[in-house]
Order: sequence, then structure tokens, then C-alpha cells
Amino acid sequence: MKVALVLGATGGMGYSIVRELSARNIKVKAFARTKGKLENMFHTDPNVTIHPGDILNQTELIAAAEKVDVIFNAVNIPYDEWEDKLHLLTNNVLETARQVKSKLAVVDNIYAYGKNTGVKVNESTPKYPHTKKGKLRMEMGELIKESEIPYLIVHFPDFYGPYVENGQINYTLRQMVADKKAGFIGRHNIAREHIYTPDGAKAMVELSMHEAAYGQHWNIPAADVITGEEIIDIAKSITGYSKRVFTITKTLIRFLGVFNKQMREFAEMQYLNEDPVVLDGRKYEENIGSIPKTPFHEGLKESIASYQR
Repeated sequence: MKVALVLGATGGMGYSIVRELSARNIKVKAFARTKGKLENMFHTDPNVTIHPGDILNQTELIAAAEKVDVIFNAVNIPYDEWEDKLHLLTNNVLETARQVKSKLAVVDNIYAYGKNTGVKVNESTPKYPHTKKGKLRMEMGELIKESEIPYLIVHFPDFYGPYVENGQINYTLRQMVADKKAGFIGRHNIAREHIYTPDGAKAMVELSMHEAAYGQHWNIPAADVITGEEIIDIAKSITGYSKRVFTITKTLIRFLGVFNKQMREFAEMQYLNEDPVVLDGRKYEENIGSIPKTPFHEGLKESIASYQR
């Protein structure tokens, strides 16, 4: 791979993928809607050229994708736009990859797997999505598999890290850094997965370098499971935050959803905070190598530092 295009380059995972590609001395085209954000994030990196544009605009997308070897799709649109735009977005990316004859690497979540079955989820686990968004993600995956484009789909747990503005952990960290009243989404005593985005980016970019990885989907788990209590304790030790962190319950999210469509959509996904799904990464380890796993204290410290900066 000599040149890559990263869609959604200003989002949490997109940003980390750009940085990982650049660190490997691969030329990167960073694509996102806001020129100012792109310039702010990447203006000092000689391996990165910025391409402001709208992924729903096929002309802009094809122009950015000229002469690239791999397109990384890390675009994250708001939940309340998934039903109207996710299929259009996916078809635009597929048509672009088809026209420029590139490979495609897709950032995906765990929603299509459905509810916790009591064991870690591997790539052979049947997908039984029970939510509207899980069904949409499964449909997106089917579109990609049927496209005849060389693809790989990577399933990640929830993100945290620099620029992960929609991440549940990052929401809490922002409030703590600002010394405001901070809330944590979900019960504090439940252990679940949150992956540090630079770890996920390293694993995904490594996959993209292996020809045999294409035509498959891959699970990349976090360093471990961790409870809200542990996250809060670590964050307090780093920031010196002394206030009580309150619980943002599913009931509160549903109440807010009466007035806010985005929160109404968010409520559907709270099953992951009640009975978490945990990924099995043995396929990656057996075929590619060790999964990057930054200890939570280190990852939280760097995430907090990104806000302090």
C-alpha cells in the first residue's frame, strides 16, 4: 500500500487510522466534511493531504479517491440519520472503490451480533441483531460482501481515545477535565469492553497489509473488560477530580429522548450497558499476530491529556 484514503478522518477512529498509516510512511488522503478540523489535526504531517467533502456526494468522493490503494471507511453519522443515509453512504463508498479499483477496509461495531450469548463472540458466531441499528449494520455488511470489491470488515467494541467525541468514556472525561458535574452512562459495577482507538487503528492497518485478510470480517477486542468504577477511579487519580460521578440511567436517556431524537435512538443501544457483548480476538492472533493492547491507565491518561491540550 502506497496511498490510502481515510473517510471520516476527523472522527476518533479515523484520526487514529490516519496517524497509524502516516507512521508507516504511507501517503494518506484525509477526507471529512470540515476543512478547519482537517487542517487543525493534520497540517503538520507531511504524509497527509486534506480533502474536505461530503461522503454523500459521489463526485467529491471519487475525486478524493483517485489513485488510492485502500479506502478506509471510518465515517460515523448520527444515529438518527442511519435509517435514511446508511445505505446511500455505503453504496457511494462501494461505487467509488469500484471506479478507482481500490480495496476497502470498513470500521464496524458489534451491533449486528445482537445480545450477549454468555460467551465471547467470534467471527463464526451467527448474527441475530435485535435492534434497528443492528439490523442496518448487518444489511450494510451484506451489501459490502455482495459487491465483489476486495473488502475487510473490522468489528470493534465502543471507542475511547483522542477525538472520540461520541464515546461514552470520553463524555465522562470531558466533564471531569472541565471540573464540571460528571455523569457516567450505565451502571458503574458492570464490566464491559472499550477499545483505545490507536490500538484499533494499529490492528486494522496491519490487517489491510495482508492480502489474505480480505474477503473476511475480523473481531478486535479491547485490552480487557473494565467497570465504570475502575474507569472513574483511574480518571480521578489522573485529573484530581473530587466530585461524585452520577449515573446516567436508561430511564434518564429515554426521558431525554422525548425531546431529542438522537437520545431516543441512543436508548435502544443501552442493552450493551446492561449485558455486555465481549469479542474474541483469537482469529487475529492466530493469523496476524498480537492484538495491540494499551493498558487502561495509559489510554485514559492520553485521552485526558488530549482535552487538557
